[in-house]
Amino acid sequence: MPVPLAYRKYGDSGPAVLILHGLFGQSDNWTSVAKTLSEHGFQVYTLDSRNHGLSPHTIEWSYETMADDLSHFIKNHALTNPLCIGHSMGGKTLLFYESLFSGTLRGLIIVDIAARNYPPHHSEVFKALLSVDFNTLKTRKEAELVLQNLIPEPGVRQFLLKNLYWKDAPRQELAWRFNLDVLNHHAHEIGKAVPEFYSNTPAALIYGTHSSYINSEDLADFKKRFTNFTLYPIEHSGHWVHAEQPQAFVKAFIDFANTLVGY
Repeated sequence: MPVPLAYRKYGDSGPAVLILHGLFGQSDNWTSVAKTLSEHGFQVYTLDSRNHGLSPHTIEWSYETMADDLSHFIKNHALTNPLCIGHSMGGKTLLFYESLFSGTLRGLIIVDIAARNYPPHHSEVFKALLSVDFNTLKTRKEAELVLQNLIPEPGVRQFLLKNLYWKDAPRQELAWRFNLDVLNHHAHEIGKAVPEFYSNTPAALIYGTHSSYINSEDLADFKKRFTNFTLYPIEHSGHWVHAEQPQAFVKAFIDFANTLVGY
């Protein structure tokens, strides 16, 4: 059953662009890029996936349900053939979407993720998040100190801590925006492979040259799945391409959009 996704909108006119974030992310992770794209004449929607951000929390969580949510959003907002961007989990959601609803998008931009299965590699993050006990912790700083024991990278900690909010109006209890229990229960599905499909929808892969998420076999697989496929390697970037090299990312997006009929 699809759920109504929370979203932010940038720009009042122009071709529609939808952006899907990655695991533990939310729509405002893409605010800077979305604002820049709106200044280039696009109408940009940044979505919160189910069990993330301000979107509904549900027991169901799979790429198929998230693809269905996206289809529901496009229909409810009367968007005709939008261009979609998806990073990591969001990119895999787009690939599942294309396998189920092919021919409904103007184009896909997959950001630093492939269609293959990825072995579980978020166990330490889940362990750290589950160790944060909001019954005893009362401040953001206290939560950060707990995460610090298991997550040494400051950037990753700050990314996760952006999901903290005060659950009660008088600010009595902290909580996570994402549905931690459900995501942890389905952790084995995060790296799930996309079934084989073949598409004529124009597609692009933007990836970081320092990222470990993309290899030569992945590139060959994309070229088999899509008859119209463009590759954009971004130098001096890892998995978080849009955050690490935003100007190069926007340039790649504009280049791809300019190749699409009607854009």
